[in-house]
Amino acid sequence: MPARLGVRWTIGDVSPAGFEALQISVASAVRLFGRETAYAVVVNGMSPAEAARRTGDVPDEVAWLSAPKLPPDVLAPYLGAGMAEGTAWKFAPLHVFPDRHELALDNDVILWEAPEAVRRWLEEGDPHARVIAADVKPAHGRFADLCGPEPRNSGIRGTPPGFDLGEALGRVLAMKPEVLHSELDEQGLQIAALSLDRPPLVVTTEEVSICSPFHPHQPQPGRCGAHFVGLNARDLPWRWYDRPATEVRLEHWRDLLPEMRRRAGLSAA
Repeated sequence: MPARLGVRWTIGDVSPAGFEALQISVASAVRLFGRETAYAVVVNGMSPAEAARRTGDVPDEVAWLSAPKLPPDVLAPYLGAGMAEGTAWKFAPLHVFPDRHELALDNDVILWEAPEAVRRWLEEGDPHARVIAADVKPAHGRFADLCGPEPRNSGIRGTPPGFDLGEALGRVLAMKPEVLHSELDEQGLQIAALSLDRPPLVVTTEEVSICSPFHPHQPQPGRCGAHFVGLNARDLPWRWYDRPATEVRLEHWRDLLPEMRRRAGLSAA
C-alpha cells in the first residue's frame, strides 16, 4: 500500500482476554501492513513495560508509549469525574503519527485483510478521506443527532496526514456542548468529528464483524477481521439465557481463539 501508514492501539487495565486480543491484533496488523508501517501501543494506567508483559511477545517494530497524564485541552471541560467511563483516555494523545495516515484500532479488533474502505483511504490519495467502522446497532450517546442514521463504531478510525482531530472534536463540542458521561458519548463524539463536512469511508460489518455471542452482534468473524466487543470487560453484570454473560463472552472467545491466532501467523498455544 503506497501511503505511509502508522497503526496505533490504546490500552488500559483491561481483562486478561483483552491483552490476549491485543497480542493477536498487533501480530496480525504487522503481518497485514508490513514492516515499513510504524506501530505503537499507547498505555494508560500502568507502565508500558507492564502492559508489554501482560500482552506477551509482539514484533520488535512495535513501540510502547506512556499515555499523557491529562486529556487533550479541547476535551477537559467536557469530561465528568469518571473520564467518560474511563474511555476518554483513548484520545490521549490525539495523534501518534501526525505526518502519516493513522489507523487507530481498539485492542480487540483483529484484521487479517484490508477492508475496501482502508484500501481506498491508503491508495486513492484523497487528502481529506477518513475511515470509520459500521456497527449493527446505533450507539452514539448524546451525539446521536450529529452522527447520521446509520450505526457506526469507533473501534476502527482512520485519519489522513495532517488531520487536526482536536479541531474537529472542538467543532462538534461547539455545536453540542455536552459533558461526556459514557463510552457511548465518547464513541458518538468521534463519529461526529470524522463525519464533519463529508461522510467517511466505512468498513462494513460483513468485512469486520461486530463479533460476540450476544444478539444482534455477529457470532462469526467477517471476511477481513473481527471486533470482539465486550472482551475487555472484567465483568459483564448481567446474564444470558441463565448463564453469566462474562462466562458466555469468554467461551465464545476461546472457541475462536485458535483461528484468530492462525490468522495472525501465531502458534496455537
